[in-house]
Amino acid sequence: MQATNKSVDDVSVTQADMPSGDALPAAFLELKKQLDEQFDLVSKKSDVISQQKARIAVLEELLRSNRAERFGASSESDPLQTNFFNEAELLGDDADSNEDEQPSHDDANGDQSKPAKKRGQRKALNPDIPRVQERLLLSDEQRENAIDTFFVTVKEELDITPAQVQVIEYLQEKAVYLDDNGQRKIVTAERPVHPLGKSIASYSLLAYIIIAKYCDGLPLYRLEGILKRYGGSINRSTMANWLIRLSLQFQPVVNLMREVQLTADYLQGDETRLQVLKEPGMDPTGHKWIWVLRGGPPDKPVVLFHYDKSRAGSVAGELLDGFEGRYYQCDGYSGQIAAVDGKKVTVIGCMDHARRKFVKAEKALTKKAKSGAPAKCTVGRAKLDALYRLEREMNKLDLTDDQRKAYRQEHAKPKLDELHQWLTRNSTKVAKDTLTYKAIKYTLNQWERLIAYCDHGQLHISNVLAENAIRPFVIGRKAWMFSDTPKGATASAMYYTLIESAKANGIDPFKYMLHLCKHIAKAETLEDIEALLPWNVKDQLAR
Repeated sequence: MQATNKSVDDVSVTQADMPSGDALPAAFLELKKQLDEQFDLVSKKSDVISQQKARIAVLEELLRSNRAERFGASSESDPLQTNFFNEAELLGDDADSNEDEQPSHDDANGDQSKPAKKRGQRKALNPDIPRVQERLLLSDEQRENAIDTFFVTVKEELDITPAQVQVIEYLQEKAVYLDDNGQRKIVTAERPVHPLGKSIASYSLLAYIIIAKYCDGLPLYRLEGILKRYGGSINRSTMANWLIRLSLQFQPVVNLMREVQLTADYLQGDETRLQVLKEPGMDPTGHKWIWVLRGGPPDKPVVLFHYDKSRAGSVAGELLDGFEGRYYQCDGYSGQIAAVDGKKVTVIGCMDHARRKFVKAEKALTKKAKSGAPAKCTVGRAKLDALYRLEREMNKLDLTDDQRKAYRQEHAKPKLDELHQWLTRNSTKVAKDTLTYKAIKYTLNQWERLIAYCDHGQLHISNVLAENAIRPFVIGRKAWMFSDTPKGATASAMYYTLIESAKANGIDPFKYMLHLCKHIAKAETLEDIEALLPWNVKDQLAR
């Protein structure tokens, strides 16, 4: 913008220079027009500056948020320790009406100093672990003239024997007979059926490799080094081939588990990324997807993993094909929701995702905002925390589903109504594009799904159980990073299904995988395969 100020000498005129007669009004009108144009220009520039300041504030908030995600603590428990003792009710309307004044924690809550943490005692060793006694004997001189001796347990030590590699040689007995014609006839003992035919891997080795990779997160190249150190030289390509071939044998078991899962009344779903290098027609660095369904009858829980190159809702629709239950819980992704369109299924939202957005906004606050009165994102997070406290208190009680529903209707419903009023009132008080605004709008947009957990006692306030079920896969992915082929990704999904379902049924994953390796090759009928389902072998493996 060009400068419009002029010196006094530049604008000073004599009386002779001033216009006279009819020319005077015209000159003033021209001057007024020029001034109005200058005022309009300044006003437009001010608007641009205000918009730029608002945009800069949003970008600075995003920068603080990214720094917090990269360098800060990942915990979502409480980002602001200054408000640690504030209850949700103390961060409600009163805090909003006087945000310039910092409330006193001592006055509001009384003396709530954190109690001293009790020093924990060492946990006793599992009594089911086999015991080997090491007797500490007296010398002959010490026992001399003693009328009796006895032993007292003074200490227990946990002892681990490293893995030992051995070669199992199968010696097949053969008997020679003479038939009626005097001809020799040979009868041989029956050989055990192996799921991989003439493979050199024993049942135990196959189970060990499966557990090491998919339960303990060890990549095959590390397993190759471990086995070599123990004396067994098996390269990673051979192990990968074993895993893919063996997964085909386990497919009928997983199919039956899926059928049982779809008979449940309540399922939870989630999805996460997976990089597959050799997916035909796709970028090796692009994202493919692992889908998870968690749920099943109360005594037959199943955690189903499924690989697909797409995140389209049609994939979730295929997984839920045949589901006749009443409730499906997910994180609000439109593809998940579209999977139950046209079905008499109520979609339950995830309160964790709403709370997570408020926590993210809290972490992006400036130091000045953190030290002042509670910000709106802090207020929103605290109100959500009050709902979680009710869930924890309710879980301490031994309640039926009907009692849980009644408890929520009595205690959680009023807090939800109050939260909705607060969100609606403050949605117009927060600058758009800020993290707090996004948190408020997300919660309002998902509101009907977020509060639906109060409709039945078996429902959960969040989708955390599905997220917990998928976490072992995410941890393993950090170690082995990617799958080479779609067959390998499909096999990985199958092994995670078997391992996590075994955990959900209270079964040691190694024992279950060893049992499958021993018996899957002999399972020829539907009854044989049903006998291998986790809940059908639980008692047998426990013995």
